[in-house]
Amino acid sequence: MSVLEMKVPSPGESITEVEIATWLVKDGDYVEKDQAIAEVDSDKATLELPAEASGIITLKAEEGDAVAVGQVVCLIDTSAAKPSGETDSEAQKEEKAAEAPAKEEAPKKEEAPKTETYATGTASPAAKKILDEKNIESASVKGTGKDGRVTKEDAINAVPSMGTPTGGPRETERKKMSMLRRKVAERLVEAKNTTAMLTTFNEVNLTEVNKLRSEFKDAFKAKHGASLGFMSFFTKAVTRALQLFPDVNSMIDGQEQIKFDFADISIAVSGPKGLMVPVVRNAELLSFRGIEAEIKRLATRARDGQITVDEMTGGTFTITNGGVFGSMLSTPIINPPQSGILGMHNIIERPVAVNGQVVIAPMMYIALSYDHRIIDGRESVGFLVAVKEALENPAELLMNNDPKKALEL
Repeated sequence: MSVLEMKVPSPGESITEVEIATWLVKDGDYVEKDQAIAEVDSDKATLELPAEASGIITLKAEEGDAVAVGQVVCLIDTSAAKPSGETDSEAQKEEKAAEAPAKEEAPKKEEAPKTETYATGTASPAAKKILDEKNIESASVKGTGKDGRVTKEDAINAVPSMGTPTGGPRETERKKMSMLRRKVAERLVEAKNTTAMLTTFNEVNLTEVNKLRSEFKDAFKAKHGASLGFMSFFTKAVTRALQLFPDVNSMIDGQEQIKFDFADISIAVSGPKGLMVPVVRNAELLSFRGIEAEIKRLATRARDGQITVDEMTGGTFTITNGGVFGSMLSTPIINPPQSGILGMHNIIERPVAVNGQVVIAPMMYIALSYDHRIIDGRESVGFLVAVKEALENPAELLMNNDPKKALEL
């Protein structure tokens, strides 16, 4: 018998433990090499754990257990032969279940009909006091005590009718949050407690962006295999604004401010395990095609649970799009240790004044949350205005007056 001990691999630097989120196999199952046998949560991502060899598996950890990196979580008997089909024990169990005669049920004793007594509907002194406070008649409460007496617990659970429906389901469910969800919660509280966070707002007329998308989206998709979405326009506008206002593209480290001459843009994505923020590296150097392709790749990996820790670390600025869920206005929370985050929102057609005339235009509110410790009002407002200007005049400011060339058509 040859047994392989499977240990938890390191998902990335600074991660010392993970949590068994879900076992994808059962104890005693035969597994193939490289087959996904479990999903494990770290504080940054959910990752699949592949079998290191083929054989019969023995689980050594339960779902929800926190296990250290390098700890043995299962054993694989590599000398075990692969079963040709259903195991004999399972087949025998099913055969016996099918052939076994049904047991004759013992005749149930007929319960004597309950008779009402003087105690039926009568409240105990403690119950009566509670019912009086609730202004409920004891006769309207079904007693569960001896002979139908209304107990204190019955009184506590009693709800005044007053036209309100009662008797509906009132179940609750309690489950442990995943390690990723707990880490997100911890980081959000940390951001609120350790930064001087402030939010400034503006609005953007997306008429020109819509015109460009309508004119070139079919040709763009036919040539590049990706949609020409809003994210590439916003990412290009953000990288331009970060170059104009470098303080927004910085972070605090102790008593020092670190400025970056590159823009690694974190894009917030809603995944099956919660919010994830994969990073588009050197977004300032990417074309529209490059940005759309990279966002599509990262979003797909995040939603399929294949995103790695390295793909979600090291961003210098974040963009989050609550508009895809219908959000009209919000104050996004900084993604520490970054110092700024741009919030996109729903696009609403509404009347606005353009060149002295009222027109209907596709408008979006945008929000910049920033760390006021290193970003002043001039920089924050200037940054948001620069984003607005670029989106309202994208052909000139983002495409050098040559949309076809910028879109590589």
